[in-house]
Amino acid sequence: MSAPAVPSLRFLGAAEEVTGSSFRVDTDHARFLVDCGLFQGGGDADDKNLGALDFDARAIDFVVVTHAHIDHSGLLPRLAARGFRGPIYATPPTVDLLGVMLPDSAHIQELDAEWAQERAQRDSARSRHCGGGASGVRSVVPLYTVPDAERCLRQLRPVSYDTFSEPAASVRFRFRNAGHILGSAILELWVDTPGGQRKLVFSGDLGQPGRPVMDDPAPIAEADILVVESTYGNRLHKSLATTYDEFAHVPATTLPRGNVVIPAFAVGRTQEVLHVLADLVREDRAPDLTIFVDSPLASRATEITAKYAATLDRESRDLAQWQSQHKERVRVVFTESPQESMATNRVTRGAVIIAASGMCEGGRIRHHLRHNLSRAECAIVFTGFQVRATLGRQIVDGALRVRLFREDVAVRASVHTIGGLSAHADQAALLGWLSAFARPPAQTYVVHGERETAMTFAAVIRERLLWPAVELPARGVRVSIG
Repeated sequence: MSAPAVPSLRFLGAAEEVTGSSFRVDTDHARFLVDCGLFQGGGDADDKNLGALDFDARAIDFVVVTHAHIDHSGLLPRLAARGFRGPIYATPPTVDLLGVMLPDSAHIQELDAEWAQERAQRDSARSRHCGGGASGVRSVVPLYTVPDAERCLRQLRPVSYDTFSEPAASVRFRFRNAGHILGSAILELWVDTPGGQRKLVFSGDLGQPGRPVMDDPAPIAEADILVVESTYGNRLHKSLATTYDEFAHVPATTLPRGNVVIPAFAVGRTQEVLHVLADLVREDRAPDLTIFVDSPLASRATEITAKYAATLDRESRDLAQWQSQHKERVRVVFTESPQESMATNRVTRGAVIIAASGMCEGGRIRHHLRHNLSRAECAIVFTGFQVRATLGRQIVDGALRVRLFREDVAVRASVHTIGGLSAHADQAALLGWLSAFARPPAQTYVVHGERETAMTFAAVIRERLLWPAVELPARGVRVSIG
C-alpha cells in the first residue's frame, strides 16, 4: 500500500447535516472508516447514498462503528458489496443489533427499488399512451440486497467497552459508553504519524444525562482532534419531570376517545417509550395501557435489550421487575405479521401504537398515520429529532395536510413534541461533556447537525469554553492529522 503524503481525516457525511455519518482516516499504516451511515431525508438522499463511497472499497482495512442506528451503519452492506473484506468493529450489543437492522434495511432497499421500478414502468406506459413514443425503462437496482447485508454481518467483530484494540500497526482504539442507545460508543483513537502520536476522539451520538434506561456518557479527558455531534446544539431539552407530566397528559385525555400514535425508532427510542409509559402506570399517573409495538425490528431490538439488561441503569431493572409482577396493567403486544398490523388499524380508541420509522419516512407508521392523523380525537406524539424534509418534520412544523400513499390526508389529530426523551444530548449536556476535557483539543470539528444548528453550537463552544480552534467541515473535506 502506498502511504498518503499526509495522515488525514476526511468527512464523508454528517457534515453540515444530521445523517450519513462517516469519516475516513488515512495513516502511514492503515486506511479505515469510522461509521458508514446512510443518508436520510430530503430529495437528494438517494443520490448521496449512490455516490457516498467514492473510493476503492477494497483499499479500506477496517471499519469502526460507534452504534447501530442506520445513519451510522446503513451503508456497510454496500461497502462490503463493493469489495470491502476487512473486519467491522463494534460493541457486542451493536453487533447483535446490526444483525437485525442491516437485513431489515436491505429489505427496505429492495422494496424501494421495486416501487421505483413499478413507478417508472407506469410513467413509461403513460408517456406512450399520450403519444410520447416507445422508450425503454431502465432497471432500478437496490442500493444493496438482503444477501449483501447477511454477508456483511460475517465481518462484524465485537469489542467491549474500555478494552484496547490494535486493528493495524500503529493504530489503537477504545470504546467508551456514549449513553445514546444500547451499545453506543464514544471512540478514542490513537494513531502514529510522522509528527508523533495523535489522539482522535469521535463523540458518536451522545445521550442526555439522567435519561431513563441508559447510563450517562463517559467523560473524556483529552484529545488532539475532536469530532463532536451537534444535533441539539442550539436548544435545551425539557426536564425529565416536565416530560413525564406532558406524557401523562396525552393518554389520560386521548385514550377514552381515540388512539395515541408514537413514531419511534425501533432501536433505543421504542424501548425508552415503553419504559416511560410503564413508569407512568406504576406511579398511577396514567391508566392501565394496551400498547401495540408494530415493528418486527423493534420486537427483535427489545429482545436484545433484555439480553443486556444487566448493563442498563438501576431504574430500568427495578421497573422491569415491577412489570413482571403487574402484567395486566401494562399489556404490550408485539405485532409481527402484516395481518396483525392491519388488525391494529381497526382499533379506533384506547390503544397506544408505537411504530417505525421514527421520522415517518417509511415502515408501518405511515399506515397508522393514514388511519389516525385525520381524526381530531387522536394524538400523535413525537419523541425524537425530525430531519428537515421528512414527513415527521412536516407534521411537527404544523402542516395542515400531508401526502400519504398518494393521498392528501388532513392533520386533525393533536400533535405533541416531547423533547425530554431525546436520545441526543442538548446544548447544556454537550457543553457539560466537553467541559470534562482537561484542555481544549488542538482542533475541534462540529458535525451531525443541520448547518445553522452546528454553526450556533460551534460559536457557543468558542464563547463559553474559550476553545480557539472550532470548525464546521463540509462534506468531502480532508484535513491533516499529522
